[in-house]
Amino acid sequence: MTRPDTMTAISISAPGGPDVLIPSTQPVPAPGPGDVLIRVAAAGVNGPDLAQRRGHYAPPPDASPLPGLEVAGEIIAMGKAVTGFALGDAVMALTNGGGYAEYVAVPAGQVLPVPEGWSMIQAAALPETWFTVTQTLVMRAGLAPAMTVLVHGGAGGIGGAAIQICSIIGARAIAVVSDEDKANYCDALGAVASIDRTRENIADRVMALTDGHGADRVLDLIGGALTAVNIAASARGGHIVQVSTLEGANATVPLRAMMAKDLTLSGSTLRPQSAATKAAIADRIRTDFLPALSAPGWIKPQIATYPLASAAQAHAEMESRRHRGKLILVTTFGAGEKAS
Repeated sequence: MTRPDTMTAISISAPGGPDVLIPSTQPVPAPGPGDVLIRVAAAGVNGPDLAQRRGHYAPPPDASPLPGLEVAGEIIAMGKAVTGFALGDAVMALTNGGGYAEYVAVPAGQVLPVPEGWSMIQAAALPETWFTVTQTLVMRAGLAPAMTVLVHGGAGGIGGAAIQICSIIGARAIAVVSDEDKANYCDALGAVASIDRTRENIADRVMALTDGHGADRVLDLIGGALTAVNIAASARGGHIVQVSTLEGANATVPLRAMMAKDLTLSGSTLRPQSAATKAAIADRIRTDFLPALSAPGWIKPQIATYPLASAAQAHAEMESRRHRGKLILVTTFGAGEKAS
């Protein structure tokens, strides 16, 4: 196809609420020597997008100022140094920003094929969450078979990815949820048990489910007061992975309890990682997880779709924390794709 000069993209007019997300006309980016240019069919909505919109998560200096960290679509142009892809390939990608747009340029090392049997809308739900969990829980925290993993926000995008990655590796995921419907969704994804945080003591329940052993790994998106709960729920030698702080950027840490259990608490953000690190994460996903994602009968995440121009509505829904699975923005190009 002929590449246009301009495109529709979502801009952040000023730090603030969802209403600061506005459609705008932007130049179509030119791919660098190691980039592919993707005609976007769908873009995922993620927590870092909300933080950037609020003014709390500035993009790296060399990244697009537009929001959007994951897309799926079709390659329409490539830099001279790119190998392993062809024009017309259906791909999904972790972007460095700019995903809320009709076109985005992405380093080729962050691009993966759309899994067999997945639509582009479905594939757009994968990169940000699977890269995040692979980087933190798998590569950094050393997730291994037979481990028990406590997954907070189990019914969300990150939580759902963590549950399924645990299932592939042979670990046991215990999901933390807020209602029975979310518990049922987590069970379908492969959780061995669910804890209702609105009526159960999380640490006590983890100990009961593990015969007093505790959780070998904890994936936490909440922060704040939950840090002490995670320490109480952890097994000796455990590792708590902090990937977001939805309810508190600061915490009182019971250091003696942490020392007595020989625990590790690590935190990380994905967007500032180097291109080499992101490419290494993509390689791990390609070899360890893509075959499972392409297998018949794989449970795909629940998806709610919004037109690209309705990004503000999608952000408002995500902030309400009522949703399950992923929220996806769909371009005109992706309108014919299936969402489920």
